[in-house]
Amino acid sequence: MDEIATGQPIEPARLRPGAAFALDFESTDTLIPLEDWPGQDRALEAMRLAASTPHEGFNLFVLGPPGSGRHSATHKLLAETAVTRPAPEDWAYVGNFDDPRRPVALALPPGRANALRDGVRKVINDLANDIPAIFESEDYQARRRAIEETYEERHEAAMSALADTAREKGVAIVRTPMGFGVAPRKDDDILPPDEYEKLSDEARAALDAAVGEVREQLEAILQEVPKGMKAQRREVEEMNIAMARDGVESAMAGLLAEFADHEGALRHLQAMRDDLIDNAELFLIREDGPQAGAFPVATAKHYQRPQFSRYAVNVIVSRHEDATAGAPVVEESLPTLANLIGRIEYQAEHGALVTNFTMIRAGALHRANGGFLILDAAQVLTEPLAWDALKRSLKSGEIKIFSAGERFSLISTETLEPDPIPLRLRVVLVGDRMLYYLLVALDPDFSRLFKLEADFDDRMPRSAASALLFARLIARMVQTSGLRAVSAGGVERLLEESLRLSDDAERFSLNLAALADILHEAEHRAGENGAARIGADEIAATIEAAERRAGRLRDLSQEMIARGTLLIDTDGARIGQINALSVLEIGKSRFGRPTRVSARVRMGAGKVVDIEREAELGGPIHSKGVMILSGYLGGTYVPDLPMSLWASLVFEQSYGGIEGDSASAAELLALLSALAEVAIDQSYAVTGSVNQFGDIQPIGGVNEKIEGFFDICAARGLTGRQGVLIPATNLGHLVLRPRVIEAVEAGAFRIIPMAHVDEGLAILTGHEAGARGKDGTFAPDSINAKVEARLTAFAEARRHFGNRGKHEENTP
Repeated sequence: MDEIATGQPIEPARLRPGAAFALDFESTDTLIPLEDWPGQDRALEAMRLAASTPHEGFNLFVLGPPGSGRHSATHKLLAETAVTRPAPEDWAYVGNFDDPRRPVALALPPGRANALRDGVRKVINDLANDIPAIFESEDYQARRRAIEETYEERHEAAMSALADTAREKGVAIVRTPMGFGVAPRKDDDILPPDEYEKLSDEARAALDAAVGEVREQLEAILQEVPKGMKAQRREVEEMNIAMARDGVESAMAGLLAEFADHEGALRHLQAMRDDLIDNAELFLIREDGPQAGAFPVATAKHYQRPQFSRYAVNVIVSRHEDATAGAPVVEESLPTLANLIGRIEYQAEHGALVTNFTMIRAGALHRANGGFLILDAAQVLTEPLAWDALKRSLKSGEIKIFSAGERFSLISTETLEPDPIPLRLRVVLVGDRMLYYLLVALDPDFSRLFKLEADFDDRMPRSAASALLFARLIARMVQTSGLRAVSAGGVERLLEESLRLSDDAERFSLNLAALADILHEAEHRAGENGAARIGADEIAATIEAAERRAGRLRDLSQEMIARGTLLIDTDGARIGQINALSVLEIGKSRFGRPTRVSARVRMGAGKVVDIEREAELGGPIHSKGVMILSGYLGGTYVPDLPMSLWASLVFEQSYGGIEGDSASAAELLALLSALAEVAIDQSYAVTGSVNQFGDIQPIGGVNEKIEGFFDICAARGLTGRQGVLIPATNLGHLVLRPRVIEAVEAGAFRIIPMAHVDEGLAILTGHEAGARGKDGTFAPDSINAKVEARLTAFAEARRHFGNRGKHEENTP
């Protein structure tokens, strides 16, 4: 802004920032929409580096205020980079046939995991029909009967030969309920015992020897029976395995050929083939009861049967087969431990929790592996164990699944230990600045893992070029949301509101979310009005409506002042009393409110009492401002005398906490008024902080403060004398509402900048403040001269009071 004389009302033309935009277009549909984010060059540079560099640790923290476009910019830029990268591998978990508790992680080319899963499913379904058919076939039954008959014939031949030998020896082999027996023979019958006793000793001995010999031979033959049966079973099993092998190899031949070029998948399929051959009986298990024999009656099974889960392929991440699909960009909105690193699910069986590798579920790290993962920093930090798991994964370069119960030993259920999966991705955290700085200061791992920061600015310098960029940004917002075009006047009104949001007439706010909200509501109003475009009227009506909806507390405050419940004067003059201005911010409501500040003085020991601080209602910054007043008084007045003042300052009718130093100028002016005993014009309100040299310093919320006092004055009737004194350094921050600007243009309200407390004194009292002359005294009848005279009188009175005390002590 051009230089302006302080102590004089501001010219109305300086209060309309939109007059200098000079937008040379009719509406946004004639503009080329802006594809980038204006004013964020520094942040975008960091984001591009994080997206492109392959080095470890270059993860990114995107920091900035909400509504600045952090999320949308992050998504867009990462998506642009991701599409140029090849699609990462698929991942699946398969059974470990040697140790079922340790499932094997299998990496496959993009899109091949589903093919493997479907191929295995088809093999199992085919075998569920083929293997039972093999063992029910006539060929199998004939070959099995041939084996059984061979061993039966051997046994029968041995028994027949022994029977002939026994007959020759006069011995009979008989079958009893207890098995086989050997006895003496007489013709075709067993020799009766009484006849046996009648035989001579020599005949009995010969017969006993023959019986013993046959018995030994019989025992030998019977001992060979189990061995023969075992050999028979072994031969049957070998035949079963051979036939099962033929069936399995035939069923798996196509799948093995399909994955012959992939070592990991081929190794698993070969192990699966061997296990299928060894456990072919799984396809013959009946559902209606226990079985008999190695291969009982066959029943067809399907892939979903529990006994076949060991052969399943659990695809946890599957990419698109098209390599142009690029790398994934994943945003996890609920980054719990399980959602981040995955989980192992359980199901209840017979009162116990059981699991297997088919119940392993992927987390966001799995889905984003090979690409980018976007997380909200605050949410990650508030989820138990999530931040620790994320850091652990980034440091180790692998994803290891565990649960909170395992970590704290809260459960004793047997669980799985899946293979960890190698991790290669870029993590992007989005959060506010305070959180970023806290992590840098308190977490030693953070700076090593997140080497880059993308700091989104919340403001952009105002210029003709930046105004056009902003207009093109509005064109993109309109195009993206499918809204009506915005006229040049509407864009100008939005740019003014952007300045207002930034509290700076020289800076556009980059709070894109707030502007988008205005646009959407204005679109609704334009539709109701039947307008083809969103114009300045719709934008202005939207802004006014939003303030009205959030203005209940503001209206309540103004009503209390209008009814006299809160004492605020807007005319007349009072000694030691002034209207100070403050800003209240509650929820979405932010408004200015005048507050009466009063000062009382008397002789004392040089103490300025801050009643707010004494009552423990004043914050440290406010207390600092009051202490600065003491410094100004001591350095400006009666330098050769002790400060003999007692003063009290208070915000009248304030029952809550007071913080900030934006009222320190008003407090000092009230104090000087009380000391000089000169009244302050109550038609004015004052805002600004002051230093020890009396210079007026800038404050925040200047627009709301001016409007807060203006509304009170307008409600009571504008007199033309009313106005607000503001720091001259706040002139560049003025973006006032039209109602205030119109009153200033009509001469009904004034806004006066001041650079020093003396200027404020002159305006508020109508008397010169007075400067110290070469003789060391202030100009006669000036405010400062009266203040110094009052302080001198206090010092003399204090000295006289002290001497009187000493005189009384010396009086006998």
